Amino acid sequence: MTRTGTTDVLIAGAGPVGLSAAAELRRQGVRCRLVDRLPARLPYAKAVGIQPRTLEIWDRMGLARTVLEAATVLRGQLIHVNGRERARIELTLPPEVPYAFAALPQYETERLLEEYVAGLGTSIERGTELLSFAQDQDGVTARLRTASGTEEEVRTGYLIGCDGAHSTVRKGLGLGYEGAAFDEEYMLGDVEADWDIPHGYGIRSSHLAADGSTDDLLVCIPLPGPGRYRMSMLVPPELSTRTDTDGSRPGDGSTPDDGVTPGGRVTSGDGVAHGLESGRAPELHHLQAVVDRLAPEPAVLSRLRWSSVFRISHRIVDRYADGRVFVAGDAAHIHPPTGAQGMNTGIQDACNLAWKLALVIRGQAGPALLATYDAERRPIGEEVVGRTVRHATQGIEADPDDPRTVLLREAQLLVNYRNGPLAPHPDGSPETPRPGDHVPEDSPAALHPGDRAPDCAGLTASGSAYPWRLLDVLRERTGHVVLLYATDPTTVAAAADSVEATAKATAATGPDLQLIALLARETEPEPEPSTPDALPVPAYRDAAGEFARLFHPNGPTAYVIRPDGHLATRFPLPATSTALPPYLTALSTPPPPPDTTPEGIGGQQDSTPTGET
Repeated sequence: MTRTGTTDVLIAGAGPVGLSAAAELRRQGVRCRLVDRLPARLPYAKAVGIQPRTLEIWDRMGLARTVLEAATVLRGQLIHVNGRERARIELTLPPEVPYAFAALPQYETERLLEEYVAGLGTSIERGTELLSFAQDQDGVTARLRTASGTEEEVRTGYLIGCDGAHSTVRKGLGLGYEGAAFDEEYMLGDVEADWDIPHGYGIRSSHLAADGSTDDLLVCIPLPGPGRYRMSMLVPPELSTRTDTDGSRPGDGSTPDDGVTPGGRVTSGDGVAHGLESGRAPELHHLQAVVDRLAPEPAVLSRLRWSSVFRISHRIVDRYADGRVFVAGDAAHIHPPTGAQGMNTGIQDACNLAWKLALVIRGQAGPALLATYDAERRPIGEEVVGRTVRHATQGIEADPDDPRTVLLREAQLLVNYRNGPLAPHPDGSPETPRPGDHVPEDSPAALHPGDRAPDCAGLTASGSAYPWRLLDVLRERTGHVVLLYATDPTTVAAAADSVEATAKATAATGPDLQLIALLARETEPEPEPSTPDALPVPAYRDAAGEFARLFHPNGPTAYVIRPDGHLATRFPLPATSTALPPYLTALSTPPPPPDTTPEGIGGQQDSTPTGET
């Protein structure tokens, strides 16, 4: 066995989640190795939905524009039941949300992320499989088998399992993975249709039996390209993969992207083979028959690129971490594909973990910070699993909320870590805020630590002839950002000095704090308007008042934004010396969360699907 050197982090699995973990780690200057047992990307349009929140995360990396240039925008969904249009859902978000819903085949998402990571100096080690690992107090020893068949032993500080529903990492840790599989079987097809459905609109068309149950289903998600869709539907009897005779489920079931056969086909836990090589893969006439029965208008299908048969499971691990080893994405949670929540939730897992690992590896935070990964992300996973199961079995009626809240939740803009170990709240669990609400500063719906920091438009800067968004200001910054909001530049200058002095006094090796001034809009023109040019930190003016509307400052206020775009803490100025230290201290020794239920630590409220991806 070959023994190689060390690395800071070893990532097993180079799907969208593993690539996102590598991207954020490398962006933070952390060494990592990224291995994947596949010899190449699979050419299948599996996870295709990209949520607005994911695009915000990629914007911070400087990747959003590249993704949008390759993707197609999802504008809405047409819902038909028994041949009649039941509803038309418009995917229109509030104007302060910077990105729309989008769709992109998973292999394209992986290609763009792979190119980004390669630009940071890390390439995927293809055909390299994690065989086993053992951890001790100082690190993890992993055993790999390379593409040449050579076994290699590598020493790493931490191991992240992004290796799918049949995760070697999860099994090696002995984590529980409780859940069940649905009885129904489905088929997928990546095809083109010659109908006149409005561009960017998905279709959900179903037939209800006399007892109200769904006995026929067609779901179409637009993909980039003229008339191209990923279609899913119930499996006809001749393609059924169920071979058991006693009514039991053969295996653990799963989402369409579980495992890989020796020939390279994707398989689920019940042995269903996916890909054009499979003898059970649907052919074009199978998909055409369903379209003939259920499509809103006649269409001829063509150019079948890929098809598969699959079943759906819903499972979640009992914990996301054990010592120096972590799981993320499908290795931690699988669930119905309604609402395109899976890949996007996994990407947020990866980014939440990566910035924390970076701080610990650099010695800027204590190892206890890593415990907050499970505390913050597992409740989110539980909520997503529960919600998608309800919507897969009960439909839109399962969600009692208003359409605006439903849409923001599906966009993953309401994910928050309120009451978590890094954002305790003295009043229990206040109502989850909705971006753009007009609420008083002391209202429970105002912006609180743990919430997503909303984007805003209308910022101006000296020397710039066009307005900026807050995302523009934050783009490609890697550390914590402190936004200092005030009317008077003198107040901002004093606050900047105070923040730097307090941070140094509290934790000499604490996180990097990047300071930015935001000057309030000038309500009355002055002969010579105050200028931020002389400030000791980069400065912008809230010329349109949008920052004040969305962040609810109560006079001069400081906002600390985490590397993942969530609000770490906020406090009035000049109370820096008393208000900032608790958060900096929490990074070294996070307090235990007051509640560990999904309702107690962040999460999202229940929602309704905007499609199946």
